[in-house]
Amino acid sequence: MKEKSKQTKVVGIIQARMGSTRLPGKVMADIRGRPMLWHVVGRTRAAATLDEVVVATTTEAADDVIVALCRERGVDCFRGNEKDVLDRYYKAAREHTADAVVRITSDCPLIDPEIVDKTVRAFLAEQPDYASNGVVRTYPRGLDTEVVTFRALELAWREARQPYQRTHVTPYIYENPGRFRILSVTGDGDFSANRWTVDTPEDLELVRAIYAQFEGESFLLNDVLRLLEREPELAEINRLVAQKALREG
Repeated sequence: MKEKSKQTKVVGIIQARMGSTRLPGKVMADIRGRPMLWHVVGRTRAAATLDEVVVATTTEAADDVIVALCRERGVDCFRGNEKDVLDRYYKAAREHTADAVVRITSDCPLIDPEIVDKTVRAFLAEQPDYASNGVVRTYPRGLDTEVVTFRALELAWREARQPYQRTHVTPYIYENPGRFRILSVTGDGDFSANRWTVDTPEDLELVRAIYAQFEGESFLLNDVLRLLEREPELAEINRLVAQKALREG
């Protein structure tokens, strides 16, 4: 059951495009018989705190397949600028009259709806401009959830000038704590050494191996952690993959 806060309309926006530099077309990569984006949408929709979920893709013809998948899943889809993702987010949020935006990326097929809810509830309780479970990283990479007020998003959209600030949407906000109130949301333990995002073939291999061990979409953080404790060799699959630097785009 969805939690309704009539004070704040919370819209989850999932950015997705086919033009990944390290693993082109990854959003449509097969994971247990479904495209990766299919899983991301389903798991994001399971979060109780989101009033709407929107996929924000680009106007490029290559991304028509994403629009078709959204139609199949019955999820709203917004098309905008390919390179200026901040512009895409801002205009999608404006179109959907969001008071707060939850940023999810389409390369996170293990996104945990309970952690999304935890981050959103902390945001609603504390009323910062920006809340994230990545300010101080305790969760595995790939469970990243950011929540930002529409006002802060609009200020970033107007003022951010550096290319990486437009590509990554939120750096202008969290790099300016004097202008924006920042809230860090952390977990009960430090599991930040785990890499569950998909940016390389090795990442995809790991996620496929994890999905193969579960039925449906109901498995969460602790379920995967227990699996990796039982089968530590799985974590070796992408152990040597390096995360791209923020300014690499």
